[in-house]
Amino acid sequence: MRAARLLRMALLVQSSPGLTAEALARELDISRRTVIRDAQALQEAGVPIRAERGRAGGYHLAPGHRTRLTTLHPTEAETLYLSGLPTALRDLGLSDAADTARLKLSATLLPSLRAAAESSVRRFHLDAPAWFREPSAPELLPDLARAVWSDRTVELSYARPGRDGAPHRVVSRVLEPYGLVLKAGVWYLVGRVPREPTGRVLGEPTGRDAWRTYRVDRVTALAPAPGAEDPFVRDPSFDLAAHWRERADAFAWALLRTTVTVRLTERGLRRLPDVVESASASGATPAATTTPDATGQITLDLPVESEDIAFAQLTGLGADAEVLAPASLRARFRAHARALAALYGAEPERQR
Repeated sequence: MRAARLLRMALLVQSSPGLTAEALARELDISRRTVIRDAQALQEAGVPIRAERGRAGGYHLAPGHRTRLTTLHPTEAETLYLSGLPTALRDLGLSDAADTARLKLSATLLPSLRAAAESSVRRFHLDAPAWFREPSAPELLPDLARAVWSDRTVELSYARPGRDGAPHRVVSRVLEPYGLVLKAGVWYLVGRVPREPTGRVLGEPTGRDAWRTYRVDRVTALAPAPGAEDPFVRDPSFDLAAHWRERADAFAWALLRTTVTVRLTERGLRRLPDVVESASASGATPAATTTPDATGQITLDLPVESEDIAFAQLTGLGADAEVLAPASLRARFRAHARALAALYGAEPERQR
């Protein structure tokens, strides 16, 4: 285990010269003291690593020294071609670059390792989108990806969903785009709102968090931010994966902007998580709901994104779900039921 950690430390210093002991400790999940001991072990093994002081200090390898990829274990080589999703690379406009990179990487490997890496393509395929959903990349995704790569502050327009069935409202935001996340076939943009010279988040009340998450398919317009000619200074401590893990649940709940009260049969309760994505997250399961009434039905409050989405989802439960509130959504189901009764109330006329 230590040998793998030492190799990873050498590769980190090679790819990012100047990493401090504290930064290496975070990356390797070890203590600062262990970093110092590992650096000494690398030196004793012949790896020319050294620590330098000052603003340009940190750990460096001797000029010209490179760790060769021929030391890869076959299992490590096999994972190289599984590091990205083909559809995600295509959406970002990077599929050609990724193909070229794989060819170059294969050329640097020993023949035995090259065969191991290429064999993974024949054995594993990662298909992220859900069933029965035609994957489509948001139109502005490649432009956002370029802004993320180049650390360029952007001004975007975003269609914010309305509450209780209200129409979308387009808002504008100046944002420093830090990263893109693909979650269940949907792309999200994670960014930071620039701060004013006073330290306050631009255009927000005092104390408001600067970090924002947006669905990319709701970004309607994108342009360079006025006056932002130079790249923004990225926070070196920002970890996109860790940030997403920390904020994902809160972001999912923030999408649920309204609540509907629904009465369900036993079968409707079982089927609820299949048609309403928020059901599991809200605890709407048989073990977490109230006691059934005299008819065996259960009434619960269900958080949803909007009345439109609730109507589309709960329609799939048919007579196993009865909406009790809000009144506007119940009226919508009543009209829908009448329309269905009129449609199916008589036998269809046969064409001659």
